[in-house]
Amino acid sequence: MSIENATPVPAPDAAVRRYVADAARAIQLPGDVAEVLETSYREVNVQVPLRRDDGSLLVAQGYRVQHNGARGPYKGGLRYHPEADLQEIRALAALMTWKTALLDLPFGGAKGGIQVDPTQLSARELQSLTRTFALSLSHVLGAYRDIPAPDVNTNAQVMAWFMDAYSSRHGYTPAAVTGKPVELGGAPGREPATGRGLVYVVSAAARRWGWDLAGRRVVIEGFGNVGSWVAREFAALGARVIAVSDVHGGVFNDTGLDVAGLVDAVARGGSVRDADVAFTPISGEELLTLDCDVLVPAALGGSITAANATSINASVVAEGANHPVTPDADSILADRGVRVIPDILANGGGVTGSYFEWTQNIQQFQWREERFNTELRDRLERAHTAVAEYAESNGCTYRLAAYAIALGRVGSAVRTRGYI
Repeated sequence: MSIENATPVPAPDAAVRRYVADAARAIQLPGDVAEVLETSYREVNVQVPLRRDDGSLLVAQGYRVQHNGARGPYKGGLRYHPEADLQEIRALAALMTWKTALLDLPFGGAKGGIQVDPTQLSARELQSLTRTFALSLSHVLGAYRDIPAPDVNTNAQVMAWFMDAYSSRHGYTPAAVTGKPVELGGAPGREPATGRGLVYVVSAAARRWGWDLAGRRVVIEGFGNVGSWVAREFAALGARVIAVSDVHGGVFNDTGLDVAGLVDAVARGGSVRDADVAFTPISGEELLTLDCDVLVPAALGGSITAANATSINASVVAEGANHPVTPDADSILADRGVRVIPDILANGGGVTGSYFEWTQNIQQFQWREERFNTELRDRLERAHTAVAEYAESNGCTYRLAAYAIALGRVGSAVRTRGYI
């Protein structure tokens, strides 16, 4: 069965398949290559039992999906979320294949996660769950096999526990995971890399379009690691961050929010609404429809759909989260002339930063953060240039251009390595 004629499946897997199908048609991908790329190489489903602090037993489901490794070892994050089911993990693993290929990184695509709400766990429970999960997957992971990283509801501490558990079986192996604390082999610059990288990409696009970002109105959905760094970087460029949101709701100030105050409130464990800054409270739904120049959906997937796409009042949508714009919404935005910078380009700073950390671990040589940021900007600007040139030459959207480039590179690797 070819990618183009794949049986429809529910979102989010369907969204990725649809984008890939469009790109496969655009580059006339041979059917045998399409058949190899249509499904995942390996899907691991593990039981992750946890003895709770109160003595009760929680049995969570854990997953690791390795989509394609033709271009190198698998790479992808770990998310802890109640809705992190196999279908979502499968879609995100495929996204990583296309993202690493577009960025020309020597990786394939993978993703993993545990179907659990980490906010309901104590620190001891979270550590125990993570270590059990790491040991359950250790046989399919490794510095040259599959390298996890942080994702939704995971962070440097979780990666430290994960690495330590893996190392207990394989010897000290800092290159087995990325996104670690700096003192355990993490890279200075890796934590802000996803958000900072998005602003690098938008800046490159703005220069190509003749925009000046100073004074531009920016709206950000989500104020976690990605969204908060996006806000800081845009503010540093002189843009006006007029609205942000988190799970507790949004805040709006048309003259520009005090980003430092928001960051400080969240760092203290509060919400953006707890910040001692001037704002008007708004809902998450209202935030998405605000009049702005740049809208950055940086929360979870599927926030912009056919139901609200006609109400989007942004000139540019830069996808900070993975698949936040559904395919139907993507078509509506394109018809309305709204430029969309797709996730596999816009949020590629995270995996690019992970690549830098991985190479430093292998070499046992740590870069200065200035070098990290210079290399990050260069890599993302080159990827943007390739996408922009393809889109302009072929009269297509950035998304189709990005997927076409990525699919062509992976397909070439599949054929060259003799998989078919």
